[in-house]
Amino acid sequence: MSMYGRDPWGGPLEINAADSATEDERSRNLNDYDRAALSNSRPLDETQQSWLLGQGEQKKKKKYVDLGCIIVSRKIFVWTVGTVLVCGLLAGLITLIVKTVPRHHRGRSPPDNYTLALHKSLMFFNAQRSGKLPKHNNVSWRGNSCLQDGKSDSLMKNLVGGYYDAGDAIKFNFPASFAMTMLSWSVIEYSAKYEAAGELNHVKEIIKWGTDYFLKTFNSSADIIDGVAAQVGSGDTSGGSTTPNDHYCWMRPEDIDYPRPTTECHSCSDLAAEMAAALAAASIVFKDNKAYSQKLVHGAKTLFHFSRQQRGRYSAGGSEAAIFYNSTSYWDEFIWGGAWLYYATGNSSYLQLATTPGLAKHAGAFWGGPDYGVLSWDNKLAGAQVLLSRLRLFLSPGYPYEEMLRTFHNQTSIIMCSYLPIFTSFNRTKGGLIQLNHGRPQPLQYVVNAAFLATVFSDYLDAADTPGWYCGPTFYSTDVLRDFAKTQIDYILGKNPRKMSYIVGFGERYPRHVHHRGASIPKNKVRYNCKGGWKWRDTSKPNPNTLVGAMVAGPDRHDGFHDVRSNYNYTEPTLAGNAGLVAALVALSGDGSAKIDKNTIFSAVPPMFPTPPPPPAPWKP
Repeated sequence: MSMYGRDPWGGPLEINAADSATEDERSRNLNDYDRAALSNSRPLDETQQSWLLGQGEQKKKKKYVDLGCIIVSRKIFVWTVGTVLVCGLLAGLITLIVKTVPRHHRGRSPPDNYTLALHKSLMFFNAQRSGKLPKHNNVSWRGNSCLQDGKSDSLMKNLVGGYYDAGDAIKFNFPASFAMTMLSWSVIEYSAKYEAAGELNHVKEIIKWGTDYFLKTFNSSADIIDGVAAQVGSGDTSGGSTTPNDHYCWMRPEDIDYPRPTTECHSCSDLAAEMAAALAAASIVFKDNKAYSQKLVHGAKTLFHFSRQQRGRYSAGGSEAAIFYNSTSYWDEFIWGGAWLYYATGNSSYLQLATTPGLAKHAGAFWGGPDYGVLSWDNKLAGAQVLLSRLRLFLSPGYPYEEMLRTFHNQTSIIMCSYLPIFTSFNRTKGGLIQLNHGRPQPLQYVVNAAFLATVFSDYLDAADTPGWYCGPTFYSTDVLRDFAKTQIDYILGKNPRKMSYIVGFGERYPRHVHHRGASIPKNKVRYNCKGGWKWRDTSKPNPNTLVGAMVAGPDRHDGFHDVRSNYNYTEPTLAGNAGLVAALVALSGDGSAKIDKNTIFSAVPPMFPTPPPPPAPWKP
């Protein structure tokens, strides 16, 4: 029997199995045979030579590792794996050291002064709450008060809640609704800044406390109404009247026992349109709460319809409102309310109304005057023009609104120019405070509104990639507006000749004799009657309770200030004043990384497809 194997060099190799030689002999014969064959064949590679080499002659063989998809040298494989393992161990060791060795953490930069003041200024609204207070009100010296409001002589029957206007316990809906509108506007534009400061939920609670009360002051479920509650409480002491009321008496709100009449209004376009603006603006703030937002929108529509149908000023006819919060016109509220209702509903009929040339003319948009450009609880024209300039900058609705929107935009630019020191529209004190009310008392409420308008308009221009605006032939950057706002707010925070902060509780030196009943009477379980509280009004001692965050009326035109409780022209705070302060502070707060929210205000506005203008008249030779 014989076996045939394949000769790797090309020839057959025959092995005779019957050979009687020993195994070793056969092996030697084969080796000799193989060596003889080498002389007549081609050169052999290393592997082939290893088949022929004897034990003593065999070279050292390289070792390989089969990785499946590739064959690599075992030496390289071992070095690679070893290197990876060593690097992994080093990385783990470094990580362990970093995590276990104590180190100093670099904390966040401290809040700026505007943010610190913002925290405090919002607390003022907590102190002004009327009705049954929430458990988290966080003003220790306040409690439930005036729980019978509206139940005696009002068609509404329940007017519990809302806010006291100032240092007394009267609830004036006209300035209070303006205050809520301003707060809502600031939230819509700067919700990210409120959130960064940890105050977003707080300010929304403040707004809702106000709007919940407004919904009680009229039949908010109806489409058509014939009247609203304008005021709760009374303060008229003219003619030497000694009838107990909110001005004659000096009592804590919690101890009030005298009657609090309700003033109703059946022809009050200004009041109703301002309340409509407050509800409409708040509906955007609460847009994520669909049911409540819709309730606010419905109420706003009802109020605005009433304001248009029943024309008249709420303070006309010798009403008590004319003494404290007299309204000079309702045309500005029509534009202001119409603009907010357009943003809240997207209904173009409100925009058509707000851009009607006749309304703008009656509101004074085409002429100046000493108070032109001054935003206040009485005149909202400057605010309405800024608000509608926003629409032109970001949506540019075109015809038929463009002409009036361009006019509002131009007028806004003129107003911004009037705020700059180089122009002489308004005087300034030696300390730098702009005199928007021309030296009259209580200047700060107007200053903070102007600071907010300047900052928000600056942010509008920045968001629209517009570096500035023109005052005549001169171009000014948006930084100039922010600098104006900062100088004015810094003055209020203490950078003034008296080195005094005009916000209670902010800084080391601030007013201690604030004209405020609740703050001036101690909470000592003693109930002081109408005249019993006079001793606390007239004492020279500081208030026992700190009215944190209250912005007082402010200094005079010579930068002078008298910290006297009896002089409300210096030391009394108001809702409307603090609302403007909050808006200005949040607009200026932060490190500049948070910008305005361009889109939220347009949530209800449908996509705009501008109507082409009518064709020109046929040419006639």
